[in-house]
Amino acid sequence: MRFIPHTEAEIAAMLETVGVARLDDLIAHVPRELRDRARIRLDPGRGEPEVVAELAALAAKSRAANGFASFLGAGFYRHYVPAAVRAITARAEFATSYTPYQPEASQGTTQAIFEFQTLITQLTGLEVANASMYDGASAAAEAVLMARRILPQRSIVALPRNLWPDYRATIQTYLSAQKGLELVEVPFDPAAGTTDLAALEALPGDRLLCTLTGYPNGFGAIEPLARIAGIAHRAGALAISATAEALALGLLKAPGAAGADIAVGEGQSFGIAPQFGGPGVGFMAARTAHVRQMPGRLVGQTHDADGRRAFCLTLATREQHIRRERATSNICTNHSLNALAATVYLSLMGRRGLRELAARNVELAHQAADALAAAGIRPRFSAPFFNEFVVALPDAPSAIAKAEERGVLAGVPLGRDYPELGDGLLISVTEMNAQADFVLLRNALAGSR
Repeated sequence: MRFIPHTEAEIAAMLETVGVARLDDLIAHVPRELRDRARIRLDPGRGEPEVVAELAALAAKSRAANGFASFLGAGFYRHYVPAAVRAITARAEFATSYTPYQPEASQGTTQAIFEFQTLITQLTGLEVANASMYDGASAAAEAVLMARRILPQRSIVALPRNLWPDYRATIQTYLSAQKGLELVEVPFDPAAGTTDLAALEALPGDRLLCTLTGYPNGFGAIEPLARIAGIAHRAGALAISATAEALALGLLKAPGAAGADIAVGEGQSFGIAPQFGGPGVGFMAARTAHVRQMPGRLVGQTHDADGRRAFCLTLATREQHIRRERATSNICTNHSLNALAATVYLSLMGRRGLRELAARNVELAHQAADALAAAGIRPRFSAPFFNEFVVALPDAPSAIAKAEERGVLAGVPLGRDYPELGDGLLISVTEMNAQADFVLLRNALAGSR
């Protein structure tokens, strides 16, 4: 239970600033019947221990507290977080860390960022990584702006329709303020679920700025990244890969080795539990030739006057550090605490552990797909997948609702973002799922048909 010290006058001042009269106005967009059901009625004047006890009793009645069999994914994934990650990141020297404007006074923070950058370069197969980004979606948008700085005379951004909807929306928002850029949506192959390469090749090569590729994509399918990068390079453009399920990089060919010039993604799978859609930590890696066009900052390793290893801000092209018109980004910070969690997680797992966990995710996802196929619920696409796949159901939203009544969070319906996939259900499987969960999923979905 949190302590909120604001007085009534302070709350009134804040409400006036944002232009509303009451706290309830902040959630007025939520349907009234849901707001009424969500109210917790507590008698005034009760002591804190009594209130905490009652709230705990209410929480214990929740079905969520008792556990659903969950197959939710679509950009945020449920993986086991080792206890050591929480223990290390909770240490006071990390919990109170702040922007290392004075590296000599914040060597621990700068070293942690340096180690994060090193791990990201190893994962992506590229030479240099920055200190982290807000999340995968903003990292993807920043990568497009970075490409524009590298190739300022080009204008076409090839945006695949099978990229995650929030990534596409963020890129569109970022680019709406940019003059001279044209977003061209590239369709996906309706049978395979991967990018339509013929449509990509048909774009005007002399104007193509960059290609973006989900790796895996928003349907969980593994794209032919090397072929897409080849198309981009033959046109003189840059190839960008975006990975929301970063665990996949423990098994897939590294983006840099597949030809990507810039690799971005979301590191939430590395030791950060999903909580109401966040928090996350974006990552970005690129080739050394393009390092001065990277957004954010970069920590480097050097030696002090006594010859001891030391860390410093090697590159800081944010507007806090240089003239605004020369800044590569207005991103104000990196998610250093989340980046630390990812660093601790990857260090604990090691190369072998990460690869074994990634292989386990593939194995379980295919077992789940086979269990559904045996019940007549077939994959919607034919492309290979990592730990997420789409199945075809006549009425996916209804099937999800019926599955939830049976204690199964069956997945994410695709019809809202992809009207042509009204029968599509995106299912994610991780090491947190057991064989018994697959039986529950199969019975729940088969019973809804």
